[in-house]
Amino acid sequence: MSQRRGTAARITEGMTLTLNQTAAVSAQDPEPSPADMGKSQSDALLALVLKSLDDDKAEDIVQIDLRGKTSMGDYMVIASGRSSRQVSALSEKLVDRVKQQMGRISKVEGKETGDWVLIDTGDVIIHVFRPEVREFYQLEKMWLPQGQS
Repeated sequence: MSQRRGTAARITEGMTLTLNQTAAVSAQDPEPSPADMGKSQSDALLALVLKSLDDDKAEDIVQIDLRGKTSMGDYMVIASGRSSRQVSALSEKLVDRVKQQMGRISKVEGKETGDWVLIDTGDVIIHVFRPEVREFYQLEKMWLPQGQS
């Protein structure tokens, strides 16, 4: 029971610190618009996704800006793993990092087979493919402007 109280106290202290920091910042700067807050969160999420994939040796990582093109998300990231096992591992580690660092639960499809895993974090949609499957579907050609694929 005391352990739970300790956790609750730490959470409360963290919330107080966050609220105090927010008050100090808002006293200095005008309050950001909801669109600006969403943009900074999606940019931070994108940076986390790109770093995670790079750290875990994903190949051919492509970032596509979806803002203004669709409402399904702000960014799409496409990457390859060398094998089904690596595709599944990349995806699993990425989902864990997004949950731990951003507090977001991601929707995941395809992890069992490891040919193509789709991860939907809300603001960033991630596709992790085996190279042959990626070549077959050619998502980059569908979303990138002409000449950039």
